[in-house]
Amino acid sequence: MATKKRVMAAKAATAKATKKTPKPARLKEGKLKYAVNPEPVVVGKAVIVTSKVVYQGPLFRVLHDKLIEPDGRHNERDVIRHNGSVVILALDSSKSRKNPWVVIERQYRHAANQYLWELPAGKLDPGEDALTGAKRELAEETGYAAKKWKPLVEYYASPGFLGESMKVFVAEGLQAGDAHPEEDEKIEFRLVKLSELLKMIEKGAILDGKTLSSVLLYARLIRKKGKK
Repeated sequence: MATKKRVMAAKAATAKATKKTPKPARLKEGKLKYAVNPEPVVVGKAVIVTSKVVYQGPLFRVLHDKLIEPDGRHNERDVIRHNGSVVILALDSSKSRKNPWVVIERQYRHAANQYLWELPAGKLDPGEDALTGAKRELAEETGYAAKKWKPLVEYYASPGFLGESMKVFVAEGLQAGDAHPEEDEKIEFRLVKLSELLKMIEKGAILDGKTLSSVLLYARLIRKKGKK
C-alpha cells in the first residue's frame, strides 16, 4: 500500500511539473534565433518497485531493479552498485605552478587487456570519508603524502549502468615515503611534467577516463587562471 501511494504521488508530481514546462521559442522565418532552454524540472527520485541482488562480489554488487522513473515511465535496469572511488592528481609544483610534475602510475588492467597509464586512484571503504580515502590510496600506491588537499571535480564514469561516483582531489606539497600496494596490485609510478602528460593525451597514449578528464580540467583551470 505504501509503494502504491508513492507511485501515485510520483505520477501526480510529474503531471503537475509537465504543465508548468514553458514552450520552446519559435524560429521566425529568415532569422536565426536560439531558444533558451528552461531550467530542468526535478520531480524527486525514482520509485523502486522491486530490487534483486543478482551478483555479490568483494568490489561491487549487481542489482536488477524494477522502477518508476521520475517522469512516470516504468522501466527495468541492471545496475552495478559500488561504494565509490577517489582519484588523486598529485602535483609537485615547487619549481613551476604552471607546469608542475604529476604523479602517474602504470599497471595492467584486465578489463582493458593492456597496461594503462593512470592517476593514483582506489575504492572507498563502506562509510569512509572521501578525503581520508584519497590520502590512504595515495600513500598505499605511491608512498607520497601531501600537505595541501582540495577537491577538483566529482563525476560518474558510466552512469547508464554503473553507480560509481568518482571524487577527484588535487594534492600538493608532496613528501616521499614507502608505498604499500595491495597484494594483487603491481604498480610502477613516475613523475612527468604536466606539459608532457598533455602531449601523451594528444598522442592517444592515455586511455584511462579518470586521467583524461582530471588532467584536462586541471590544465584548463590553470590556463584560465593565468590569463587573469
